[in-house]
Amino acid sequence: MQNESEVAVLRLGHRPGRDNRMTTHVGLTARALGADRVILDGASGPAETIEDITERFGGPFEVQVTESPKGVLRNWDGVVVHLTMYGERVQDVEGTIRECHASGEPVLIVVGAEKVSFDVYEAADWNVGVTNQPHSEVAGLAVFLDRLFEGRELDREWDDADQHVVPMPTGKKVVPAEEE
Repeated sequence: MQNESEVAVLRLGHRPGRDNRMTTHVGLTARALGADRVILDGASGPAETIEDITERFGGPFEVQVTESPKGVLRNWDGVVVHLTMYGERVQDVEGTIRECHASGEPVLIVVGAEKVSFDVYEAADWNVGVTNQPHSEVAGLAVFLDRLFEGRELDREWDDADQHVVPMPTGKKVVPAEEE
């Protein structure tokens, strides 16, 4: 994954007090499943949480907060994938998107919080649905990233981690990095 072009996730919309947990989960999912950075629409609280997790469990991963998400979308130098249940089936377009990414095109994945305006649909190179049934944007992002990276993100190595989770059949174990 290191030699591929950038993958960024733009969280479009954030309702303070209402979307904090969901926006945080969008960022954590982006980080855990292979994206290079998340760009949050004015959400500094979730940004701090995501940065804290990156500091403790490793990176690289970048968190940005913007007051102009539409500007990010408009000025993106690469391909734009808007995740929506109204889009084309992921299984019909994932190969083409993967080829663009592998050929060096940076990918911006747009996930909405509230109703997304029609100009986002028009700005996207692909409007993609991981299912055409109501579902969480976090679930859609997770499925899309796994399809984009074909599972390689699950074997990723993390740099500069302070802590590691030790896989176990039952229970929970987190150890300092130097113990692994």
